[in-house]
Parts: sequence; structure tokens; C-alpha cells
Amino acid sequence: MRLSTRVGLAVGCTVPLLVLASGWLLLHLVARDLHRAEDQHLRQRATALAPDARSLLRASANGRPRAADTRERQLFSAALDVGVRVVGPDAVFSGGPQPGRSVPLPAPTTGPVTVRDGARSWRALARPARGGSASGTLWVFAPDTADRAQLGLVRRRVLLTALLAAPLSGLLAFGLAAGASAPLRRLTRRTAGLDPRASSARLDHRRTGVTEVDELAATVRTVLARYDEQAARTAEALETARSFSSAAAHELRTPLMSMGTNLDILAGHPGLPDPDRAEVVTDLRCEHARLLNLLVMLRELGRGDLVEAEALRTVDLSDVAEAAVAEARRGAPDADVGLDAAPGLTVHGWEPGLRMLLDNLIGNALAHGRDGRGLARVRVGVRGRPGQVLITVDDRGPGVPHDARERVFERFRRGPDSTGSGLGLTLVAQQAALHRGSAAVLDGPDGVGARFEVRLPSDDGGPPGRRNWLIGTAGANRSQSFPKELP
Repeated sequence: MRLSTRVGLAVGCTVPLLVLASGWLLLHLVARDLHRAEDQHLRQRATALAPDARSLLRASANGRPRAADTRERQLFSAALDVGVRVVGPDAVFSGGPQPGRSVPLPAPTTGPVTVRDGARSWRALARPARGGSASGTLWVFAPDTADRAQLGLVRRRVLLTALLAAPLSGLLAFGLAAGASAPLRRLTRRTAGLDPRASSARLDHRRTGVTEVDELAATVRTVLARYDEQAARTAEALETARSFSSAAAHELRTPLMSMGTNLDILAGHPGLPDPDRAEVVTDLRCEHARLLNLLVMLRELGRGDLVEAEALRTVDLSDVAEAAVAEARRGAPDADVGLDAAPGLTVHGWEPGLRMLLDNLIGNALAHGRDGRGLARVRVGVRGRPGQVLITVDDRGPGVPHDARERVFERFRRGPDSTGSGLGLTLVAQQAALHRGSAAVLDGPDGVGARFEVRLPSDDGGPPGRRNWLIGTAGANRSQSFPKELP
């Protein structure tokens, strides 16, 4: 059922009820006002007739019929438009309009009462009357105008008005509701043809001035935007999974082939001398470690590409750096790893990613930053700057040539003597970009060794930045968006 039809029916049923309720209240108030006017008139007439009633009772009690007749005529003449009844101890005198003698009268009260005589109603007022030794009751009567034809006519007109109000108010409400719901129908027509799976067309809504319609349109646009975002995230997750499998297959081929060759040697030469067998086993262990490290790095790179804004929170970078340095000291007890971190330096970020960033920077310095004697001296610094936090990792190794400083952050970029996966510094660059920061390679302190420097904003910079490191350069310029409330 259409909204306008529902509104028309609701109004068509409600308005007659309101008319009937208003008519009943009006009749009640009018009847009360009429009774009040009648009762006031009865009191006035009773006060004016009381002396004549007392005189009539005295004459009747003293046995003077002629005087009683005279007093009775005077009483009825003074009654004017009301009926009078004087009830004495031995006789009843009545005149004027009043209920029949057979109608029982109620006990005398201080105020007027209603007496019914068949279909007619009377307002009656009783007053005690005492004349000499005789006592009686003076009754004054007036027709009850609150029960007359005028009020019946008002009742009929109220009923007629209620009957007419039902269809008229329903039709009027239907027309008004149809006009008011026109923007909603237009919005329905616009949204009916939208299919986010088959078309990129979206709702083009102009403000109508109807708050509910505009809010509904904004909600529809928000839902479509969230659908687009979820579809983009799903597509990116699938692309990341495909890139993961492709990169893993490409990078695992060489070590797996090398391991296969070594296994063939062991299987085909059971009498291989011990030194040669030990060399082959050592190569197998190295290739196994390389494979394991590569898979771990690819997994961490994929995690960074898929991290969501909800995972970011306030992180104490000084505590993260202290934990990373402590782990490096346990893993390389022969190295000199120092930390210079100001306490309480926080960033808005993903704590596991920041820990990976520091672990890989320190691990790279320990692997490639040894001096000519093979000693590793690494210094980690975490310092605050206006609006940002600066992370530095210094070593005393051979440094990084100027022409290679941009390429060291690329995927699978390894030095000629490196046994790593080529993804450690890529993870560093990924996490820096994810936190809307930057990573760079500089000359080391005093021109010796290398300094890896990462700058991160110290405030909440918004949602994560670039997240396509595993997919590769094909999507390097693709931005990552998040659903926003539309106006």
C-alpha cells in the first residue's frame, strides 16, 4: 500500500473521531451552561414566591378557604413562566407547567434536580416554607431546555459533520501526502536502476528541502560508497594474493632448484667424501634458511598491504625501539647495539609494522654494516621533531653508493654477496609509507658507514597511505580510500 493511501486512510479515520469527541464536549458544555442559567432562574423565582407560599400555608392552616383561594391566585400569578407546587400538611396546591401528580418527587435538596415525566425532563427546586403553625415545601419547576430539540439538532449536525469529514479529510490528506511524497518517488526511480555490480553510475541527488528524503539519499550514497570501498578492498586483496603467489613462485624457483641439485648429488653419490658431503649439507641448510626467510618476508609484506585503519592506534615508539634493540642484542651478542631514545615519543600507527620496521633496519645494519675487522657497531636513535618523529639507524660499514640509494628499497633487490630475501628494506619503505612517512639512506656519522633515516608524523595523519608493495609498480600510483559520510 502506498504511503499516501496509508496517510489518507489514517486521516479519514482519525478526523471523524476528533469531530465526534469535539461535538460531545461541545454538547456537554452547552448543556451545563443551559442548566446553570435555568437553575439561577429557578432560585430567583423561588425566592420571589416564598412569601406567597407561606401566606398560602397560613390561610390553609387557619381554615380560611376564601383567603386561601386568594393567596393561591396571587401565588400562581407571581409564578410567571415557572410551575409552582406547594405541598402542605393537608393539601397540595399546584399550577403552571410541571410534572404530573403521579411523578414522584425526590427528597428536597439544596440545589435543583432533574425530574423526568415520561419523555420530558424538568428542572425542579425545593424550598422549605413555614406559615404560622403550618410547614410545607415550595417546589418550583421549569422545562429542561438542555434536553430540548435544539440540542438534538446539534447532535445530528455533529454526526453529519463527522460522516462528511471522513471522506473529505481522507481525500485531502491523500492529495497532500501524494505531493509531499513526490521527492521520495523520484528518489526511488533514480535508485531503482542502480546496479553497483554492472555499472559505475551512482546516485545524483539534489537537495529537495525534505529532511527525510535528503537523509535517505545521503544514506543510499553512503551505502554505495561503502560497497565500492569493500569491492575495491576485495579486489586489492585478490590482487595481493595473486602477486604473493607469483612473487613466491618466481623467487622460490632458484633456491628450490639449487636444493634439488644438491639432493641429486647426495642421492647419486652415496660414497661422497665427508668434506664434500658436509659442503652440500651446508648449502642445503643455507638454501632452507633463505626459503624460510623469504616466505616470512612475503607474509609480512602482505600483512602490511592489507592492514586496515581500525588497526592503527597510539604507539609509544620509544618502547618499541627499546624492545627491538634488546632482541637484536640477544640475537647478535658480538655486536655493539646502542639506543638513544627520548621517552614518551608517540605516533599514530600499527605497532607490529613499526616493530618490523625497526627489526629490519637493525638487522640490515648488523648484516651489511660491519667494518673491515668484521665488527658491528650500530646506533639506534629515536628523536622528536616538530610534528614528526625521527628514527635513525647508523652503522660503521662500507655505506651505500649514491646511485644505489633509491634502489635498495625495491622488491628483491639484493647485493652481490647478500644471502637475504631482498625484502627487508622493502618492508621498511612499506611501513614508512603506510604511516605517511618517508625512508631514506644518507651518509653515516663523520662520513663513515650509512645512516638509514625514517620520518613519521607524530599526529593522527588519517588512514594508511600507499599499500601496494607486494603487487608491485603496476599499482604504485593507486590511492587507498576509506568510506566517508556523505553530506
